[in-house]
Amino acid sequence: MAEPVLEVSGLRKTFGTHPAVDDVSFTVPAGGSLGIVGESGSGKTTTARIIVGLENPDAGHVRVDGHDRINAGRGRAERLRRAQQVQMVFQDPYLSLDPRITVGAALTETLRLHHPGTDQAARVTDLLSQVGLGAREAQALPRQLSGGQRQRVAIARALAVSPRVLVLDEAVAALDVSVQAQILNLLADLRAELGIAYVFITHDLGVVRCVTDEVAVMRRGAIVERGLTASVLAEPEHPYTRLLLESVPGPGWDPKAIVTARKALAAVEQSADAQS
Repeated sequence: MAEPVLEVSGLRKTFGTHPAVDDVSFTVPAGGSLGIVGESGSGKTTTARIIVGLENPDAGHVRVDGHDRINAGRGRAERLRRAQQVQMVFQDPYLSLDPRITVGAALTETLRLHHPGTDQAARVTDLLSQVGLGAREAQALPRQLSGGQRQRVAIARALAVSPRVLVLDEAVAALDVSVQAQILNLLADLRAELGIAYVFITHDLGVVRCVTDEVAVMRRGAIVERGLTASVLAEPEHPYTRLLLESVPGPGWDPKAIVTARKALAAVEQSADAQS
């Protein structure tokens, strides 16, 4: 088993009286891929934002290669070091790209900040080639590209930093199915080539099945089940995991039975809350 590159332990985050993240812990080995799944409001995106550093937890630790990201310094050098540990790819790449500058200029800007000693023009060419883009896309503005091309640019910009961990928050959810497959294949190839670790935040069990080694299922801020992806999806132990799998449309799909099961699970949880 490879050494963990990412260690998350005891994360807690409360908004008002709502526990968005409740004692979340997991590890991801170097070159590994973990999927975090759950419905909207399950806490998966808040967990991702804490890992990246966009939210501060109320308690807990996030370590990359043994270095604590939560209690690190706040100077410029420390911020750059943290950025080189973890990068994030968002669902809508258009919102994370500057609409006023070309793709090539955006990548060059990132390289100047994080790797000023490199041959930036050559590196931009290499990065675009890695994600299946070329000179034409380098000269384009984000609005001149398709959704799939923009997501490739967002991935290239994240890779320009040379991170140890890439967090992908619903990174293919807004793409057509055929484009999703292309991006997922690209990410699988990049992981094999670069040895980068992935954390996939998604509600799509198909994505989890394709590109992750392990999966953590979140419900009401907590991880309710975790294990090898193939094992969890084939033989889920927690009723919520079974409910997620049964909710995917397919042969024998019974929406009424799913609604009944969901109500039954909520009643059990409310009873447990009342007793605690």
